[in-house]
Amino acid sequence: MRPVRSIFKILLIVLVLLCSACATSQHTIPTKTSETFSNEEMNELVMYAMSLADTPYRYGGNSAETGFDCSGFVHHVFKKSLGYELPRTSLEISRIGEPLKEDQLNPGDLVFFNTQQQPYSHVGIYVGESRFVHAPKKGKAITIVSMRDNYWRSRYEGARRIVSSPR
Repeated sequence: MRPVRSIFKILLIVLVLLCSACATSQHTIPTKTSETFSNEEMNELVMYAMSLADTPYRYGGNSAETGFDCSGFVHHVFKKSLGYELPRTSLEISRIGEPLKEDQLNPGDLVFFNTQQQPYSHVGIYVGESRFVHAPKKGKAITIVSMRDNYWRSRYEGARRIVSSPR
């Protein structure tokens, strides 16, 4: 009778261990929709965005050949560097991703400004050290500016981190 009882105890222990292993494995599987892009991916995005410096501003523009407006620029950079399709306007872009405080910004995060007396009317890509790259306005070209400049500081609306999705 003793060997049966020992086998029963061993089977019970194994069963408990298997059940607990199954329960914990369900919580450790990451979902791709809530993960952020890697630092390497975001650094490549920033490098690509900065490589477009001197591309002229063009209202409604969304190509490196003919020019960009602010949201066309951001849309283009995310599509070309990450294969990620953003909405087309800065207001629509401001509604996706994870909201951030200014002290949480990392290269590749999006920064938003009120430049036309409308919330989230301008968007740029944060590059680090309180600077961002953007397509400013007619007659100008893509450039990198400081968020500490009085003009940008007074119009700052917030920031978002775009999370990756299944590709």
